[in-house]
Amino acid sequence: MTSPSGSTLDEAKKFLEAHPGIEAFDIVLTDPNGVGRGKIIRRHELTGIYENGRHLPISILGLDITGEDVHETGLIWDSGDGDLRAWPIPGTLVPLHGTSPARGQVLMAMHHLDGQPMSSDPRHALARQVERLAEKGLSPAGAFELEFFLLANDRDAEGKVQPARAVLDGRRSGKTEVYSVDHLHGMEPLFSDIYAAAKAQGVPAETVISEYAPGQYELTLNYRKDVLRAADDLVMLKRLVRGQARRHGVTACFMAKPIEEYAGSGMHFHVSLLDDKGANVFSEAEGQKWSPRLLHALGGLAQTMAESMLVFAPHANSWRRFVSQSYAPVAPSWGVNNRSVALRVPAGDVKARRIEHRPSGVDANPYLVAATVLAGISRGLDEQLDPGAETTGNGYEAAAEAGKAMPSDWRAAIEAARASAFLREALGPDLHRTFTAIKQAEYLRVARTVSELDYHLYLHEV
Repeated sequence: MTSPSGSTLDEAKKFLEAHPGIEAFDIVLTDPNGVGRGKIIRRHELTGIYENGRHLPISILGLDITGEDVHETGLIWDSGDGDLRAWPIPGTLVPLHGTSPARGQVLMAMHHLDGQPMSSDPRHALARQVERLAEKGLSPAGAFELEFFLLANDRDAEGKVQPARAVLDGRRSGKTEVYSVDHLHGMEPLFSDIYAAAKAQGVPAETVISEYAPGQYELTLNYRKDVLRAADDLVMLKRLVRGQARRHGVTACFMAKPIEEYAGSGMHFHVSLLDDKGANVFSEAEGQKWSPRLLHALGGLAQTMAESMLVFAPHANSWRRFVSQSYAPVAPSWGVNNRSVALRVPAGDVKARRIEHRPSGVDANPYLVAATVLAGISRGLDEQLDPGAETTGNGYEAAAEAGKAMPSDWRAAIEAARASAFLREALGPDLHRTFTAIKQAEYLRVARTVSELDYHLYLHEV
């Protein structure tokens, strides 16, 4: 059977020839929560996957964050939990740096047995939005930024997580250390391995900085003219950062808000649109203040942000990140060179004009984020929407004064997403049902859990 994903047997054969020492492969399918699920196969099984795909149960796309079935997705017993066929994503067959014995990895996409895309697979949702823009003669380009914490494997005396000691010399810092180059040196062996792993996988990892909290870091990715590959980059980078951190005895944490006193971790998405000649349509012509298409795109993103927040902040912990003056935007605002707004237009080269979409936490699924952002841009272009006045100065104060309707918490975001015709179109009806059902199940799990905070506040007081 011809691979519906575009993968070829020749890719597998050339890889095996170039890497004779690799004994096994992780085959990884990204579920709606952004969790990598799949199997480890032996070397001799790889060519069979490229020839015939690999059967995986349909329920793998209907699991909650713990891996439990969510029956309301309709992907479990409604379908008899039958097998579908996963196929390799071209260009994602890579070695895993530092593994012993040597292993490789390939990302997978789910298809029906007849080869049609399985509509609850998040990557297919992004592909549909890319195709929709192609019908307008436009091609999205972009890149993600990855913020994360490096934490110690053990908790502090109060049972809370704590920043990891430097892997170079064991030094621990409780300071913010933002942009400290010397602080980065303590993690140099780990970051050297991260860069080596990224190079081996063709992931264009670039600048690393010490971010705005103890133990927090950011890695940037180079811009891609193919947004699907940009999302693949982020998925692969998170996996390799987690793996390399573990090898160095620390924990890479991709929770949106792991430490209550400090800023959380975002996953900013930079996006622009190219026309059929490769020109950036967000770039303003000489004499223009802004490109009309840039403004319309901003208008679409602002109009659809409230009903899309469940994609950008999908978990209970995600909502702890949205605190005023914590570098997490709290309103559908836009501005130029302003990090207190949700939609930032970076200053710089006109030819590189882009939108930095800032609401998403690092715990969000990059395929769903990109699909929803592109759908918002499409709406803005189709309806020529006005983004409103540019926000200058403190965007948090402006947001409080404007009082724009945004979900106030996770529960409100779930209800807004379930009712949203826009999000249903952006993700597709099947994935919309799957995703919102998974989030509803996760909400109920959290709501019925009695936490340590409950005991602290109420055990002896009420």
